[in-house]
Amino acid sequence: MAGYLLIETRDPFESNDVGYYYELARGLVEAGNGVTLFLVQNAVFAARPSAQAPKLRALAGSGVKILADDFALKERGITKLVDGVEVAPIETVVDHLEAGHKTL
Repeated sequence: MAGYLLIETRDPFESNDVGYYYELARGLVEAGNGVTLFLVQNAVFAARPSAQAPKLRALAGSGVKILADDFALKERGITKLVDGVEVAPIETVVDHLEAGHKTL
């Protein structure tokens, strides 16, 4: 089992390519890998409870660990997140790199 860290920066409401990343994460989990999706910059908009982001919500229930950058959340005034998304510092990326996770 390999460990993967996928970093998403794009707002899913502005870029259709975000769906590809969600599907990649799901496929890696289904193949038996450990996967973390780290939302940074505008990608954190999808984690708001009011966001109409069913693909992210479905991903949260599929075994993918979803983290949202604490700085990006504060910068955008987001204080509440959908179930399955946790707040994390950017240092989390370094932790994953140190652990040898494949990072995209």
